[in-house]
Order: sequence, then structure tokens, then C-alpha cells
Amino acid sequence: MNKLIIFSAPSGSGKTTVVKHLLETNTNLAFSISATTRKKRPNEVHGKDYYFLSQDEFEAKLANHEFLEHEEVYDGLYYGTLKSEVDRIWSKDKAVIFDVDVVGGLNIKKIYGKQALAVFLRPPSVDELMERLKNRETEVEHELAQRIGKANEELKYENQFDIVLINNILAHTLKETESIVNYFLTY
Repeated sequence: MNKLIIFSAPSGSGKTTVVKHLLETNTNLAFSISATTRKKRPNEVHGKDYYFLSQDEFEAKLANHEFLEHEEVYDGLYYGTLKSEVDRIWSKDKAVIFDVDVVGGLNIKKIYGKQALAVFLRPPSVDELMERLKNRETEVEHELAQRIGKANEELKYENQFDIVLINNILAHTLKETESIVNYFLTY
């Protein structure tokens, strides 16, 4: 099952929630763990949520061409997908599911073409996105402003994705993504 499903969205749009739901409800999927240089949040686990790397470790892997895609999202803050993740998951005869930023998602889609389904998950509005980020309470004020600025830029890319979903009512979004993913995996 050499297929990939890419979920990209501005931070706070709900992509992690959607991806976790799909992983709980579809045994044909396995999560591609991204690498990052950002600090681990209290509820996160290294090697499960992310590979938390120092900037030096990340840059060494870059120099060795170990990344499928990578992005310096903010100054000194890297995210990337290790090539070994796709190989690891495909060796288990599962489809890869990604939770990646917008640029990374588009880069993966370009590499894999029709083997990949690229889904852009968007909030109903930027105001709603700001409210979700504030309620998450994981960013300080200047980080919140950075994320909103980046979200406005990322929304400009939505038409480059195979599917755009508006995450307004979570229960509806979850059902719709289940249907989309199941269809993609069967053809």
C-alpha cells in the first residue's frame, strides 16, 4: 500500500486532532513522525509525537540528505520529514499519514504525485483561528502574532491542494475526512 495522505493547515486549524482521529479509526494508516528543533511540550513524547532534535542534529541530517522535505518555519525553528519514515511505514504495508506545514505538504505531493492525497484543512475564519490558538495556551503573545501572520500566508496556498476542508464543526470534519481517506485508499 504505497500511498501517502498529507494533512496541512495553518497552526491551530485542527489537523493534529483530525490525524489522531484517523489513526484511531483506520488500521491501514501509520503516522509519519516529523523532526523538529522546537521545544517539547509537556504532553509530547520524543519518537511518538516528534523527533525532538537540537539545531546541530537537524542540520547534520540535512547535510546528509536524510530529509524528504524540511522547512525553517521561523528563525531557527525547523520541521522536516525524514525519508526513513516513509520506508518504515511502507515496510509495514500501511499508508503514510502526514501532519505537516503547508509548504512541506506541497513538497511531498510534488515528489509522490498520484500516490499522495494532499488535504488542506482550514479554519472557518482567521478570527476563529486566533481564538483557537489563544485557547490552546501554548504560545506567548509574540508567538501568537507570528502564527497568525504565517496562517494568512499559508491560506494563499490552499488551491494547490487536492482537497480543501473547512473545519467548522469538528464532528462533521472527522466524518468527512474518514470518507475521503477510505475512498483514496481503495482506488
